[in-house]
Amino acid sequence: MPSQDKIERKAEKLQRNYEEKDLMLNKNQEEFNVSEAVFDRPTLEGILSLIQHKKIDKIKGVLKAGKEGHVFWGTATDGKEIAIKIYYTTTSEFRKGMMKYIEGDPRFKHIRSDNKSLVYAWAQKEYSNLQLAQQGCVNSPRPIAFLKNILVMTFIGVDGVPAPVLRELPLDDPEDFYDRLTDEMRALYQKAGLVHGDLSEYNIMVWEMKPVIFDLSQAMLTIHPLATSLLQHDVETVNAYFARLGVQVYDNKELQEWVKSGEA
Repeated sequence: MPSQDKIERKAEKLQRNYEEKDLMLNKNQEEFNVSEAVFDRPTLEGILSLIQHKKIDKIKGVLKAGKEGHVFWGTATDGKEIAIKIYYTTTSEFRKGMMKYIEGDPRFKHIRSDNKSLVYAWAQKEYSNLQLAQQGCVNSPRPIAFLKNILVMTFIGVDGVPAPVLRELPLDDPEDFYDRLTDEMRALYQKAGLVHGDLSEYNIMVWEMKPVIFDLSQAMLTIHPLATSLLQHDVETVNAYFARLGVQVYDNKELQEWVKSGEA
């Protein structure tokens, strides 16, 4: 006759298998044909914990697959749409370029250099940056929770269809949008204390004809030694894009100084 301890272990295993099966059944199977690089055991455990803590209700489908990870569409327990970003933990592909965005950041002084620890820190960094953006009233996704390599945030879009990125949508009034975007860049720098560092037409959404800045994982504190060069990159990239649309953009140096100085 099996011992009580063995019975309890078996029950726990059955419950875990049931929860994982239930989680997978809630997904669109065609869209959810992803590798173990996304859904390894620690990631599944993290998702189940977020479900138990009522941060996630259902995961419904894939929104985007990139070199860093997958972004999924889901719902919260109140029925609101959410985005779930899951960073890969089994690949070191994007790890090479990540260190310069972590080193020198006082929030992450004691991070171990193994791949999994760096990825967990990366998810925490994006969550922290989204918190700062929210506090600075920057138009960006709002953070909901993070755990391990999983980040949960508000979904920008409706009915599982994400808002288009700037590159995908012809603007009715590019001059007005440019002015709104530069205001957001200034608020990000002055009120949130961040510089994006990789700002372009590919990580600016257009929602209700307003710019929504996303992908803040690499964003740096403005006190970081690299902040000035990263801001210069953002200004030059944004100006080049809108100049191609025929907008009379500000001088690069003047815009950079305006973003950094005065009241936002």
